[in-house]
Amino acid sequence: MALLESKRIPEKARPHYVRFVEAFLRDLGPKSLAELTRDRITDYLRRLSTDTKLTDWQFRQVVDALQLLLVDLAQVSAGKEVDWDYWREGAKDLGIHHPTLAKEQAPGDRIAAGVSGPAFARSAAAFPILESLARAIRSKRYSIRTEQSYVDWCHRFLRFCGDKPMTEIGAADVQRFLSHLAVERNLAASTQSVALNAVVFLFKEVLERPLDGVQFAKTKRKASLPVVLTRKETQRLLANMDGMFGLMAGLMYGTGMRLMECVRLRVADLDFGRMAIAVRDGKGGKDRIVPFPERHAEQLRAHLRDVEAQHKEDISVGAGYVFLPNALARKYPNAPRAWIWQYVFPSALLSRDPKSGQIRRHHVHESSLQRKIKEAATAARIPKKVSSHALRHSFATDLLRAGYDIRTVQELLGHADVSQTMVYTHVLNRPGVLPVKSPADL
Repeated sequence: MALLESKRIPEKARPHYVRFVEAFLRDLGPKSLAELTRDRITDYLRRLSTDTKLTDWQFRQVVDALQLLLVDLAQVSAGKEVDWDYWREGAKDLGIHHPTLAKEQAPGDRIAAGVSGPAFARSAAAFPILESLARAIRSKRYSIRTEQSYVDWCHRFLRFCGDKPMTEIGAADVQRFLSHLAVERNLAASTQSVALNAVVFLFKEVLERPLDGVQFAKTKRKASLPVVLTRKETQRLLANMDGMFGLMAGLMYGTGMRLMECVRLRVADLDFGRMAIAVRDGKGGKDRIVPFPERHAEQLRAHLRDVEAQHKEDISVGAGYVFLPNALARKYPNAPRAWIWQYVFPSALLSRDPKSGQIRRHHVHESSLQRKIKEAATAARIPKKVSSHALRHSFATDLLRAGYDIRTVQELLGHADVSQTMVYTHVLNRPGVLPVKSPADL
């Protein structure tokens, strides 16, 4: 209890911590803590993770309790080898509205459930056209994030128009709304563009009244440079990360993958023979191949051995399913349990689908990786606004610095237009072939 108090564990939670430790010691049997191995500890956590009665916060409490027992109190050497961050942070539930799972819901169900909160659900009931909008977006195979954004902005637009009938809403109302966003709300130019695209889609695809000549007080788009780390800063950042999240950050820098592209990797996407990684359904629905960083190959193999052991444990308790997109699960009924379809970076906890009741293991929540990167940047004392995307920016900049042509970098990043990639030449201060040198240094 003294240790729990010193670690500022809330008083009402302390009895639960003690109970979790007692359950672990009973499972350990006659063996002493000194006999523990890393595999024995992770095996216990793996078995516990299949208990669907445990909520994510309860499982995190279990992990905290065992780490305090084995690392802080007993100082068991095997305890220091366990990736505690994975078991703790990887237990976050995705939730039914998460972009990975949202397409399973019908557009009407998503709106009725209030994807932007209860207030949205109540007021959206007055605008049945929003369901038609969501269905039109779904039929165009747009990403679920685009659907969420367009529905939200059109909902705001309709509320802005008040009680005006849909047949009377036109270009003048759109101009007033967009000018309101720029003048009264002072929103960024990129946000205004999304709002405009959403409303234009509503009029063209749903109302079948295309907007012509909409003019409004548009905020001037500010040219901004991406946050790029130096090689030494990247090395310091990655040195402050370990375990699964350290591996994920290393792969993001080594491949240029976006955050969700890394989080959603599946076993079949890894090609150790060709040393390549297939990025499926990236931004814009495009696939591409990126180089496999050789320095992470052995660590990734070891990680996959742990993931496969976890998958076998799931199957043994009747689980082992994974989410498959685009009706693949109906076409190939056995695929959701196949090893090649499992996520490379799975959640530490099983989830029960509220609609079908099926038990699945989703991928780890992206917010966990984002938080670990920010913590590592603080620990490394990097004086920049470091995010997960900074690793992608650094990947592109370092390739250009190494002499690779911009077209190659464009393909690796999955940019639709080379103008998107050109921003990294400004970071390098080399719009031409040779870097520009300051006159003071000539």
